[in-house]
Amino acid sequence: MWKLKLAAAEGGDPWLRTVNNHVGRQIWEFDPDLGSPEELMEIEKARLTFTNNRLKKKHSSDLLIRLQLSKENPVPEVLPQVKVEETETVTEGMVTSTLRRALNFHSSLQAHDGHWPGDNGGPMFLLPGLNEDGGWGLHIEGQSTMFGSALNYVTLRLLGEGPNDGEGAMDRGRDWILNHGGATEIPSWGKMWLSVLNLTLIMFDSVFK
Repeated sequence: MWKLKLAAAEGGDPWLRTVNNHVGRQIWEFDPDLGSPEELMEIEKARLTFTNNRLKKKHSSDLLIRLQLSKENPVPEVLPQVKVEETETVTEGMVTSTLRRALNFHSSLQAHDGHWPGDNGGPMFLLPGLNEDGGWGLHIEGQSTMFGSALNYVTLRLLGEGPNDGEGAMDRGRDWILNHGGATEIPSWGKMWLSVLNLTLIMFDSVFK
């Protein structure tokens, strides 16, 4: 089970130096023995929901963080949601109840050092998402581009993924690149990065097969 650790008190790296005692630093750590059977079932349900809806709702919605922090910061009382009809008068009690409900919710998601952690999986250089057509965009909800597709494909190959790995993802990514003119169609910025990696035009034939 993955657990989010925060600041120096929870896994600060001795090789890192900081002027604020690592406040706000976030580290994901995997512990195979962490979590009760009920919690692991809840995590698996969240993962399955994300997988089944990945192409419709591409962000994680911070589900793992929310599950963890809600257990660390239990809500003192569960207040009912206030619904106001169009012709109904808003009372002070309604406003007070809504504010308390909001405070309860946000305090349950606050880390012990005071900040509100959250996933940042949008831009391509952080956590790109494979699109339905097999390519990658510049951000998690962007349409496929040669820049995003070629660089992500090359990165995965350098990290050890084979041409047919990823349950078909690598095949689809390569097909998207080849069907859109090949990696030579990548913009100048992409050509620069591929040159840094010493991936010359001669090497494209072996990389994209």
